[in-house]
Amino acid sequence: MLKLLKYLRFKDWITIIFILGFVVGQVMLDLELPDYMGGIVNLIQNQATINEILIQGLKMLGIVAGSVGCTIIVTYLASKVACGFSKRVRKIFFSKVNSFSMEEMEKFSTASLITRTTNDITQVQQTLTMFLRMALSAPTMAIGAILKIVGKSGTLSWITALAIVLLLIVLITIFSFVSPKFKKMQKLTDKINGVTRENLTGIKVVRAYNAEKLQEEKFDNVNTSLTKTNLFIDKMFSLMFPSMQLIMNGLSLAIIWVGGYLISDGALDLANLTIFTQYAMQVLISFLLLSMLFIIIPRGIVSGNRIYEILKTKNKIINGNASNDKIDGALEFKNVSFKYPDSDDYVLKNINFEVKKGETVAFIGSTGSGKSTLINLVPRFYDVSEGEVMISGTDVREYDLKSLYEKLGYVPQKSFLFSGTVRDNIKYGKEDATDEEVLGALKTAQALNFVEKLENGLDYQISQGGKNVSGGQRQRLAIARAIIKKPEIFIFDDSFSALDYKTDRALRKALKKETKKSTCLIVAQRIGTIMDADKIIVLDKGEMVGMGTHKELMQNCKIYQEIAYSQLSKEELL
Repeated sequence: MLKLLKYLRFKDWITIIFILGFVVGQVMLDLELPDYMGGIVNLIQNQATINEILIQGLKMLGIVAGSVGCTIIVTYLASKVACGFSKRVRKIFFSKVNSFSMEEMEKFSTASLITRTTNDITQVQQTLTMFLRMALSAPTMAIGAILKIVGKSGTLSWITALAIVLLLIVLITIFSFVSPKFKKMQKLTDKINGVTRENLTGIKVVRAYNAEKLQEEKFDNVNTSLTKTNLFIDKMFSLMFPSMQLIMNGLSLAIIWVGGYLISDGALDLANLTIFTQYAMQVLISFLLLSMLFIIIPRGIVSGNRIYEILKTKNKIINGNASNDKIDGALEFKNVSFKYPDSDDYVLKNINFEVKKGETVAFIGSTGSGKSTLINLVPRFYDVSEGEVMISGTDVREYDLKSLYEKLGYVPQKSFLFSGTVRDNIKYGKEDATDEEVLGALKTAQALNFVEKLENGLDYQISQGGKNVSGGQRQRLAIARAIIKKPEIFIFDDSFSALDYKTDRALRKALKKETKKSTCLIVAQRIGTIMDADKIIVLDKGEMVGMGTHKELMQNCKIYQEIAYSQLSKEELL
């Protein structure tokens, strides 16, 4: 957690210095109260006037008011520093996660990243707030009170020291059992978020297969583990406070009991016994405050380490510095092989092909043949294991990522829409696009007809993920989002699968006019979608087994023929 403190600003450190000043002021004022209380006892014993006692009481009220004022200021400033700190860390964390490649995203699960963004950062914020409020005041109070005690009575000082030792034994014993459980608890929180997210995402499948009970059992297993861990921690802490209360009350009893004997022997007077009792309580209260820190700090440290683990992760996809000035759409794969991290098997093996500017190249093959993996190497969602992917003669690894993405229009296999209006989703591809351009992109994508029928048209609110539109509508909106960008390279990763044949044909015809100056890479399952491509590449088990036009492949590629005849008749294939 200490490594995260580098994200505190200079202004925050100045504020912390002010906090420390007010904390010291508060402690000094609190340490004066027992002496004033002893003074009142002396006044009463000496039969002072009511005015003298009232004056002493008013002085005590002034000290209490000053202490309360310092406490309010410390609480406000500590909260301000901690909230600002967590805001910055959350922003840095979010930015870091956005820079992750698919490899890092798979290393840290989505559920874990969400937990770290929310629960862990909140935990660190609470820890920092508590630390700024108590980390200096409690030790200072304890040391100050102990110094005051030492001069009052040696016997009572030893009794207080024994109480402190017992208190420390209780705290150390409890925290030696509890600390390892905090790390386990955060991991279990990750798991419960993961199960919940999986269930909500796949709710249709769950209901279709009557798998509610199965999902409930999965959730119950993780939930039970988390509950048991929480209960163990709570049980341990439930022992701490009664133990501390027992020690504090025992100390008070011992001081009064022994103090009574000392007073009767003339070794101590009532005023000093009152003062000593108050200081002894301040010592124990200081340790009580420290124990509260011990409750939250271990969990804060675990959360801080989990956050820092993400922030220190080195991105596998390293940003280059080449600009996109010369990107014209030409593409080449040179001896490309790829295997996923922590895997020994190659998904792609020795892929070689060249695409000229403005060409449409399609990729087809059986499920698991590596089609999507291949085109994901172009936008560098992954980097090649061997070989080179060249765009306009330059290795994609040399390009600045932002510059590279400006030249790409990507439509993923699972079309994703963001919460907001239809207009907002389309303008995601071009922020300064006019409504004319938006309507043009929708028309090309064969989406204009259904958008015009929606309530409020372009201002229709799309729910997160596009759940309130159909799969085909979602695909067409995603395609329109890429079209409005007018990129040099279009990447369609099986982006026409949810469209009927009529819409598919009309979209491809309109798309051909719109993208005639752009290179198009198309992954498809349907032969009808790619028959007109300038070049078709056939993949099988990660290897290229055919390349050419539709007619050429129908003559010389057996796998392509099998796929074609399984979908269309001989007449349709001519």
